[in-house]
Amino acid sequence: MSAKAEHYDVIRKPIITEKTTMASEHGAVVFEVSIDAAKPQIKEAVEALFGVKVKAVNTSITKGKVKRFKGQMGRRKNVKKAYVMLEEGNTIDVTTGL
Repeated sequence: MSAKAEHYDVIRKPIITEKTTMASEHGAVVFEVSIDAAKPQIKEAVEALFGVKVKAVNTSITKGKVKRFKGQMGRRKNVKKAYVMLEEGNTIDVTTGL
């Protein structure tokens, strides 16, 4: 039970945008992940939660923008994305949710 909770801490949510839909046509699925998650952790979590084989994991960190919130200057949080490449024949339907 605790191992599964750790996997859900690593993977926050799938990201569904035009760019990620284009990537999914080439066998990639994009997730928002914990900012301190390492690539092996991400691979292990995706394989355990979805029952698929992962070929590769690429990550990118998007720095938070400075924005106004109700007139006050604030900062959005940094977000880490994981582009997970799946082995041939494996698919994840991200529209169903975790």
